[in-house]
Amino acid sequence: MFTPSYTITNRLLANIKRINSLITKLNSRRFPHVVLMELERTARAISTYASTSIEGNTLPLTEVKKILKSKPVHIRASEQEVLNYNEALETLNEQIGKNPPVLSLNLLLSIQKKVIHTLLPVSDIGRLRQKSVVVNDPRTGQVVFIPPNVKDVQPLMEDLITFINTNHNTIDPLILAGIFHKQMVIIHPFMDGNGRTTRLVTKVLLAAMGLNTFNLFSFENYYNKNVTKYFQTVGEYGDYYELKDKINFTSWLEYFTEGIIDELLRVQELLPKASHTPQTELQPHHLAILEYIQKNGYITDRGYTRLTDRAKATRTLDFQKLLKLQIIGRKGKGKATYYILKKY
Repeated sequence: MFTPSYTITNRLLANIKRINSLITKLNSRRFPHVVLMELERTARAISTYASTSIEGNTLPLTEVKKILKSKPVHIRASEQEVLNYNEALETLNEQIGKNPPVLSLNLLLSIQKKVIHTLLPVSDIGRLRQKSVVVNDPRTGQVVFIPPNVKDVQPLMEDLITFINTNHNTIDPLILAGIFHKQMVIIHPFMDGNGRTTRLVTKVLLAAMGLNTFNLFSFENYYNKNVTKYFQTVGEYGDYYELKDKINFTSWLEYFTEGIIDELLRVQELLPKASHTPQTELQPHHLAILEYIQKNGYITDRGYTRLTDRAKATRTLDFQKLLKLQIIGRKGKGKATYYILKKY
């Protein structure tokens, strides 16, 4: 039975409290749909660039954005990695928006299959590794870690998944997501795509646990700023069987939560700036409409006349702008028309 060792330090506790505060503030604010969609595309590009860069992909962010926009047919392996990761992110975004997937071995296998599409022999795609592997230092090429034997990979993964699923009501979700991240890296269950799959599944866990700014932030970017520190903190050095009873998750959990704070602060600073454009700037009368809907659940044109002395044609334009920005939705027809806030 998997029983991770860690300590709730003052530093870790402070990080968790700050993350919860930042999430509450972000989730309580509303921004035009067009702004959120653009930020989501940007976050996906940054995540794709950072996560593949961590694994040694040399394509710069500008090139990654071009590839995601044009999706070329004849591509190199480095470009395929980018397209694969982005497609996996898009798929997970859609799934989380409808119904967050439950952590399972099948989920992990399906994500790895997308991440490694066409990059490995078919026998190594979408399945646990069937061969022994070692982890090398990317700078020196020297072996730094020997993961578990093949026969132990599936039992270890099943233990990890069971631990996460049975403790989601008793252990803080941030701690659970962090524990999953490090332990999966240690198990190294695939021939390739371990890091990318781990980071994607971690994002799923965070979203399923209530961090529903998932599609706007990219904690992979934090790791990519200092890849050496990321590998040193998430990984272990030596033979798994000699280390397994000594592994402590505390320093990693502190680093993991600090990465989330770093990215949430970036998003918090970026959102107001992104929403202040000529196309999305809302005037006081637009805000009055939104405040009325928030208080009453809906608004009609007749209700709007109680808030403003604007002419009917102008009131129609006000509603049309909010509809175009996908902040509100229209219900009913004719004189029975009313408007509600859109969910996203």
